[in-house]
Amino acid sequence: MVGREYMTKQDAIVLWISRVIIWIAIILSLLPTWFIIVASLSKGGAFFQSSFFPKEITFENYIELFRKKSSPSQTLPDFVMWVKNSLIVCFGVAFLQIFMTAPAAYAFSRINFVGRKNGLKALLILQMFPTFMAMPAIYGLLAKLNLLDNLFALILVLAGGSAFNIWLLKGNMDQIPYEIDEAAIIDGAGHFLIFTKIILPLTAPMLAVMFIWSFNGVFNEFLLSSLVLQSPENATVPIGLRNFINNQFSANWPMFSAASILASLPIVIIYMALQKQIQSGLAAGAVKG
Repeated sequence: MVGREYMTKQDAIVLWISRVIIWIAIILSLLPTWFIIVASLSKGGAFFQSSFFPKEITFENYIELFRKKSSPSQTLPDFVMWVKNSLIVCFGVAFLQIFMTAPAAYAFSRINFVGRKNGLKALLILQMFPTFMAMPAIYGLLAKLNLLDNLFALILVLAGGSAFNIWLLKGNMDQIPYEIDEAAIIDGAGHFLIFTKIILPLTAPMLAVMFIWSFNGVFNEFLLSSLVLQSPENATVPIGLRNFINNQFSANWPMFSAASILASLPIVIIYMALQKQIQSGLAAGAVKG
């Protein structure tokens, strides 16, 4: 109330202009989602409709996703199979990246060893090169090992790009006071107990942030997935969605839109389930203690 009493007319104008700009930005960001929803509820094959609201609403596009099968021998519809494969890859990569990143970040943060500084620099340099530079080498290696068209081989390949997560988690661990480690060492704890019983629980919010970032990034990944996975039975959601718009003369945008909306539900559910941890993790990563 005190702030409002002393608010000048100019401050009030600035405040209202800021609110208007925020609402315009919100509306503009929601427009693409609205167009996708309208297209998914429309008939025909066009993406843009003649009106802002659909003239005739149909759920046939959604129903067809759970009926269409590429082969009569399939037990699951194509769309369900794509989502299942994507979830296997996403959960596998997210958990594997955390399993590899957490011990590495702890070592760089808490243990002094030869090559520690140069190792951190090497991790930073690795982030300078885009992933597609390694695609020919990855393809050749998987072909030599007869691991093409294998979901678990794709998980191993995608899980290898965790250098940034190591830097991120190390910075979070650096904020934990070393006095906690020293007290645990006095009580007879070693690095394993300190890592599992003290450091990991304290970095749980940041681990949740890393999990959702890894999950979201892999869920939308297309280049490496399309290179490694070659059979329709192992297709992920991005590869499967491409089938709807692969032919420019027979693109089915309403089906593509319906599949995109349904495919986004797992990410929305995970974000909602981990929203408190994500908020705490982002705040912890933004404040240097």
